[in-house]
Amino acid sequence: MDLRLDELDRHILTLLQANAREPVANLARRLKIARTTVVARIARMEREGVVSGYGVRLGQRLDQAAVRAFCGLSVNAKSGAAVIKALARLPEVEEVWAVSGQFDYMVLLRCDTPEQLDELLDHLGQFDGINHTQTSIVLSCKIDRRSMVSSSE
Repeated sequence: MDLRLDELDRHILTLLQANAREPVANLARRLKIARTTVVARIARMEREGVVSGYGVRLGQRLDQAAVRAFCGLSVNAKSGAAVIKALARLPEVEEVWAVSGQFDYMVLLRCDTPEQLDELLDHLGQFDGINHTQTSIVLSCKIDRRSMVSSSE
């Protein structure tokens, strides 16, 4: 499929990323275009898989109360699917990426306490098929392009 996003499409995506609940009428007003144009553009991007869904981003208050960590996993080649299934059952697993390099997967973890993270890492180390893990605790976020845009924009 030939994917073509023009400047208007990208601007709509930026506004939706900042607030997916923004009414279409407000988007049209901000973009100075017809409401029907916004509706048609969003519908096309949904149909083409550019927009795959809408969700909730946790607020800064909850985010700061969490202990987050990136965990690199080295996995036996034949165990990849089973490891992914096991990770999917853990509520502390936020995201899993298949990557190249030293690890096969990078996992973003969120726990309530350092002790919970410690227990989770011990648990991951027991998974059949995981050869090696390496974990880095997130200290702070320096750039987040997904964060909310201020209302003054």
